[in-house]
Amino acid sequence: MWQMIATLFIYLLLVIPVGNYLYRIASQKKTFADPVFDYVDRWIYKLAGISPHTSMNWKSYAVNLIKTNAVMILLTYLILRIQGMAIFNPNQIEGMEPSLSFNTVISFMTNTNLQHYAGENGLSYLSQMTVIIFMMFVSAASGYAACIAFIRGLAGHSKDNMGNYYVDMVRITTRILIPFSILGGLLLVWQGVPQNFSGNLIVDTLEGSKQVIAMGPVAALEIIKHLGTNGGGFLGANSATPIENPTLISNLIELYSMMLLPGACVITFGKMVSENKSTNQINPINQTVKPSFIHRAFGKQGFSLFTAMGILFTLGLVLCFWAESQGNPVLARLGLDQAMGNMEGKELRFGIAQSALFTTTTTSFTTGTVNNMHDTLTPLGGLVPLLHMMLNVVFGGKGVGLMNMVLYAILSVFICGLMIGRTPEYLGKKIEGREMKLTALCIIIHPLLILSFTALAIGTNWGREAISNPGYHGLSQILYEFSSATANNGSGFEGLGDNTLFWNLTTGIVMFFGRYLSIIIQLAIAGSLMHKPFINQSSGSLQTTTISFAFILVMVVYIFAALTFLPVLVLGPIAEHLTLLS
Repeated sequence: MWQMIATLFIYLLLVIPVGNYLYRIASQKKTFADPVFDYVDRWIYKLAGISPHTSMNWKSYAVNLIKTNAVMILLTYLILRIQGMAIFNPNQIEGMEPSLSFNTVISFMTNTNLQHYAGENGLSYLSQMTVIIFMMFVSAASGYAACIAFIRGLAGHSKDNMGNYYVDMVRITTRILIPFSILGGLLLVWQGVPQNFSGNLIVDTLEGSKQVIAMGPVAALEIIKHLGTNGGGFLGANSATPIENPTLISNLIELYSMMLLPGACVITFGKMVSENKSTNQINPINQTVKPSFIHRAFGKQGFSLFTAMGILFTLGLVLCFWAESQGNPVLARLGLDQAMGNMEGKELRFGIAQSALFTTTTTSFTTGTVNNMHDTLTPLGGLVPLLHMMLNVVFGGKGVGLMNMVLYAILSVFICGLMIGRTPEYLGKKIEGREMKLTALCIIIHPLLILSFTALAIGTNWGREAISNPGYHGLSQILYEFSSATANNGSGFEGLGDNTLFWNLTTGIVMFFGRYLSIIIQLAIAGSLMHKPFINQSSGSLQTTTISFAFILVMVVYIFAALTFLPVLVLGPIAEHLTLLS
């Protein structure tokens, strides 16, 4: 337990300066590294023919994001199909078949990184670098760019200018993703993660058999898969293998890498919207109250959202850790010692605490990397990552959690406004019919994709034949797969036989719509609020900068989750847990 507390405390110390740095980049303020990065950015703009001073409204921003993503999808699909060429292919990997190529490019372009293949025998080094690593950079940059544009819209500095998508994408890549990846990659190499172009090693084991040890540019992929909240892995066993994650220090590096930028986005939001006095909600009774250190660090609006996300994260972490610490009740009844807890599918070097923390983090920050096999979690332990992907607001990855949580904040002020008979207000703007319709639509898309495609898989032989563990756990396997695909997470209950035409196509469709429909609608909401005038706050206005509002947010999120997902969760992990107890 103390391991987890110490890890999270250090995270809070790290996320504040990173959040301040991201805020200065998003608001185009000066940073210490401008002399170097300004030169690099200008060279990229000139090479790509980009006019950095061109502004975009929300429609233009969304169109340019989708167009660039579409071009990259086509190019990377072609590379996967012809990867059998003798270029950076020492292991002689053949070209990938069409349906798996489709699933893979959609997966990595949408920042999902759901893998229906094992990287060590499914991809050449050429594909690992020019498809996987490349898309880990650009998909993360696209998501963070959309998040920054969304924040600009809510901050209301302009009526039509959401920024320039290409400028945002370039600045995030050159000033955050690349330098942070170089530093983190060197730290991973220091801990023993390979970074080379050698072919796989074949060694003799002590038992007298042969074993293949994977080589390749592993460290380069490892750091950006976490920093960009991408997920996936160079190897099929992901960060559970010592090649990708050899030590406790490398485990902490990967944990902090996937946690930093999503948390920094919340701080960026708080500081950008607080620049407008209309959104800073000063107590009308006492106008002279100075903001506390916490409010200055996170921004008043950011503090309430960060607190709500922190509560959701902590509750999930405690449940996962407790459930795994209890072990398997069936084995306990057979007289087997369960003092160590449920160690099935876990690495001894990490144990229960670091495995539970990694599990909760990777599905809360929608990264999808794993240091233990989620299919072997206890039913309640597996419920936590499943639920957090269904919520998709617990920090999230690439700004997704922030954007989704803002929608729940809009929903919360609407509900509270109805209860007290006032027009709902958020960030100094009135929330009216158009915003509520778009908010409801965006929130409904997520459970609609998960539940409808789960029903399709359960109702067809194509879906059911992939189940390796029939019964309640079989439903959980399918539910987890589509929850992961819709939330752009990418982790899986790996007992599912998902490399088939049915699963490649259905999860590809879910990943595509789960990503782009949400982004378009969220930008539309921000664009609608941009055009509205700020209104004066009064003593009757709902304060959205307080801890009490954070608790309101938590309750609204859980109520919505119960209304949409509780029935299917009862049929899956909850029923499995009750069966083990009986």
